[in-house]
Amino acid sequence: MWIFEIHKKGVKRVKNLNEFHKKIKRVLITEEQIAEAIKIASKRIDALYDGRPILLVSILKGAFVFMADICRAVTVPCEIGFMCAKSYYAGTVSAGAVKITMDLEQDISKYHVVIVEDIIDTGRTLNDVVNLLKTRNPISLEVITLLDKPSRRVVDFKADMALFTIPDHFVIGYGLDCGEYYRNLSYIAEYSEE
Repeated sequence: MWIFEIHKKGVKRVKNLNEFHKKIKRVLITEEQIAEAIKIASKRIDALYDGRPILLVSILKGAFVFMADICRAVTVPCEIGFMCAKSYYAGTVSAGAVKITMDLEQDISKYHVVIVEDIIDTGRTLNDVVNLLKTRNPISLEVITLLDKPSRRVVDFKADMALFTIPDHFVIGYGLDCGEYYRNLSYIAEYSEE
């Protein structure tokens, strides 16, 4: 039997499916809408190819599902790299501090770099990552984000492409989590904090 229970970090652990589904308030973006937007984004990435390599960079953990689907949709040669930049911790509110915990292995000065991000909220995380990568002199640098939440922005940052702009809701699914749960949903949903 599953029920939510508090563990050390203050996040409730799911202990039953009824409680799991109860936290899915409503679907905001369907699996089909995501698939259509990915086709458009992959064409933008394909257009970057000029014979020099493209490096798709995923910011873990939230962007891993989006990255996998983008990578499969791109039709030109590309490589992938991963970074981990933490700004969300156990709860639903941004912690306000960005820390790079895993960095790229590639020398990006030889690549067109495309950061494949799950969501831009305050913009702090991506702003710090972009500034770091610019110091490494990539051939070009673009940011494609699945979700943009401009009403929460605290730094001046805009993605080169945002697939969906959403209001200030805490969202889950398609790689986005709450306390590590809900990443496996095939759609984007609003999380019920009740």
